[in-house]
Amino acid sequence: MVSKLFQKFFHSQTSGGITLIFCTIFSLVVANSLFSDSYQSLWHLDMFGHSFAHWINDGLMAIFFFLIGLELKREIFVGELSNIKKAILPIFAALGGMLIPAGIFAILNFNTDTLHGFGIPMATDIAFAVAIITMLGSRVPLSLKVFLTALAVIDDLGAIVVIALFYPNPELPLDFTQFGIAIAILLGLFALNKMKVKSIIPYIIGGIAVWWFMLHSGIHATIAGVLVAFTIPFDKDDSKSLSYKTQEALHIPVAFLILPLFALANTAITIEGGGFSHFSFPLAAGIFLGLVIGKPVGITFFTWIAVKLGLCELPTAVNFKRVFGVGMLGGIGFTMSIFVSMLAFNDPDYINEAKLMILVASVTAALLGFFYLKTTLTKRQDFSD
Repeated sequence: MVSKLFQKFFHSQTSGGITLIFCTIFSLVVANSLFSDSYQSLWHLDMFGHSFAHWINDGLMAIFFFLIGLELKREIFVGELSNIKKAILPIFAALGGMLIPAGIFAILNFNTDTLHGFGIPMATDIAFAVAIITMLGSRVPLSLKVFLTALAVIDDLGAIVVIALFYPNPELPLDFTQFGIAIAILLGLFALNKMKVKSIIPYIIGGIAVWWFMLHSGIHATIAGVLVAFTIPFDKDDSKSLSYKTQEALHIPVAFLILPLFALANTAITIEGGGFSHFSFPLAAGIFLGLVIGKPVGITFFTWIAVKLGLCELPTAVNFKRVFGVGMLGGIGFTMSIFVSMLAFNDPDYINEAKLMILVASVTAALLGFFYLKTTLTKRQDFSD
């Protein structure tokens, strides 16, 4: 049975995804208009020693990752990941959707200075992907929506692990003292959880402290958001849970403030004369092929392996044709891919090239996934293979 919180999460992601699309179009248009200089300077305004864009990327995005952590925790306790048999399917699908795209990128960029961007095509944007599948209306079985959401949540967890392991803060060397303090505060928050402290105040104060010390430790500060989320008390009776109440309170500000600000700040890309002609082949091809080809192939192939090995079963109303369609939507990298691209490269030209190719690949994946599923998901909903 799908919880009310999942439904709210799904619908907030739908509306948020549509908002992201409009924000991205607006940002690209303004960045290439007569107002380009003023628009670009807006995101570079100095605020307390850092740019406005920096506070969005390292500050507000930690709240986004915090919400992802809360959803992941809910999935583990009462959702699709609460039963190992049910969890294996989206876990295998997510692994395929990360490893195959990363492999394609790595092969194409081997022995180049863009190889470090291998994590870019590993990501899936939940909001964007959910928005597209919702446009197909009632013909989409609920089980397919749940599968896509669980897959995307695990995919985000995978991206967070990749960020933590391979993309430390480029501006700071690793500081074990700061990191140790962050972990000590985190353990204190877990202790509060064990003592059944249900007030959100100490978790907010402790969470900000964890974020601050993590920020100065050399490990990307947004990782703190996910870790702190797991300290928030969870009750299987969702409506009484502090985790539930916190997640419910964050849906709207994340979907309609934080992610739109991220999109506006990070898609203000000026497209120079010549369009795509100045792109470096391995970087552009690695991102495009990784997202558009690698994602559906990886997700479908690893799902097929898991099912054929008898580790799990496909849910009711889901077949491999529909898994492939979901895999296409998994190629919508957008938010997470852009986020990783800014960590992967120091060269602003590479960053802008990567961002623009992420947008091209994500739109391509969205269109292909939409029209493929539209033809595959008939209103009669024939669920046979």
